[in-house]
Amino acid sequence: MAVSQHETEPSLKKVLGRFDVLALGFGAMIGFGWVVLTGGWLESAGTMGSVTAMLAGGIIMGVVGLTYAELCAAMPKAGGEHNYIMRAMGPRPSFIGSWAIIGGYVTIVAFEAVALPRTVQYIFPNLSQIKLWNVAGFDVHLTWALVGAVAAVVITWINIRGVKEAGIVQTFVVLFLLAIGLVMIAGAFTGGEVSNMEPFFNGGMTGFFAVLVVVPFLFIGFDVIPQSAEEVNIPARQIGRLVVVSVILATIWYVMVVLTTSSAMPASELAGTDIATADAMGAMFGSDIMAKVLIAGGIAGILTSWNSLLLGASRLLFSLARSGMLPAWFGKLHPKYGTPHNALLFIGALSFLAPFFGVEMLVWLVDSGAPSIVLAYTMVAISFLILRRREPEMDRPLRIGGKGKGGIGIGIAAAVLGVALFSLYMPGMPAQLGIEPWILFGLWWVIGLVYFFRVPAGIKAGPLAEEHVLERVRSR
Repeated sequence: MAVSQHETEPSLKKVLGRFDVLALGFGAMIGFGWVVLTGGWLESAGTMGSVTAMLAGGIIMGVVGLTYAELCAAMPKAGGEHNYIMRAMGPRPSFIGSWAIIGGYVTIVAFEAVALPRTVQYIFPNLSQIKLWNVAGFDVHLTWALVGAVAAVVITWINIRGVKEAGIVQTFVVLFLLAIGLVMIAGAFTGGEVSNMEPFFNGGMTGFFAVLVVVPFLFIGFDVIPQSAEEVNIPARQIGRLVVVSVILATIWYVMVVLTTSSAMPASELAGTDIATADAMGAMFGSDIMAKVLIAGGIAGILTSWNSLLLGASRLLFSLARSGMLPAWFGKLHPKYGTPHNALLFIGALSFLAPFFGVEMLVWLVDSGAPSIVLAYTMVAISFLILRRREPEMDRPLRIGGKGKGGIGIGIAAAVLGVALFSLYMPGMPAQLGIEPWILFGLWWVIGLVYFFRVPAGIKAGPLAEEHVLERVRSR
């Protein structure tokens, strides 16, 4: 009896429960950006301008998330975007979308590795010892960089040990982070002042777009749920719903952070702080200890985002290798733990190196990954529309928009919003990127081109596209 390719290909273990999945998606989105960027948001757009931008961003990501929800429930397989775009557009577009989202994941994993020592230094001011070199005006010290590098080793090791172990760590840290959020709300009611929240609006549309442009960076993470779908032990329909729930929770979180931080002290004082949210926490409670508690929450956010996105990026690399688009080395599973350990080691190595390039990398990494993220989201929305038209009878455990044309409207809105968001990064726009992020962006895509041409051309999109790619690759 013949054995199909799908029965012989390596597969991942189904060990994640409902709360594990939600913790992965939500935890990935509420990383560290809210700790270091909130002061800048308030300075650019004011309190309500920032809230409006966050709500607008949440709606945009929610619309995109709805398309993911349906596709994730229909194709609960590791790799998310890779599978959806492959079935709708074919192998080469699938590689582009997958490489784009991997680029977004890798930049944020590297961001967290740089953010961790910066955060720890808030608690231990004398952390920087043994100067190594200067990068863009920042002196990189060995002890400072090693904090991020050692954390990269630990988090990579946890993920190699197994997704269940990574999920347990994620759940624990997310619960701690939620407790910090409750403390922030209590502080705003007891020590905050509405008068401190002025100006409510600042910078006009330029200020609004300056905050909106970081939305892809802040909300990336709900798509980790589709990446891990093959390892989830709950009904496919529920997986899709959790995608949308995680976006809603993240939106609430960011609005809460803006409101509580702005209530703590006047915007002029916040602008002069090192880490606005921490200093705001200290001001609300009149205690430096509470500022350090907030920093502990920031460290928790770093760990949740880092853990989730390392998991997501490794599953995408694994999926690309399994379909023959990347070297088979990335598709190897650990003989004992059943995890894609080579893919994890590759991304872990990149995050190990990131702290040695200094703190200026924080901004560059945020900006360089955002266009790639938006590109992938837009391609998924277009894939959603193509599959709705080409395969109306596809099994869809979760059909968004009901039985009528509502789903098509959601898909069109997601695609249009994706294109509009991408345009914000272009030269001449209010939130145009600087030269350094574009250089990092270009380097990532130059590497991608090397592998793009490995993908066989002329293979039609559809359910069997991946098998045809493998057949062509193996026959070379």
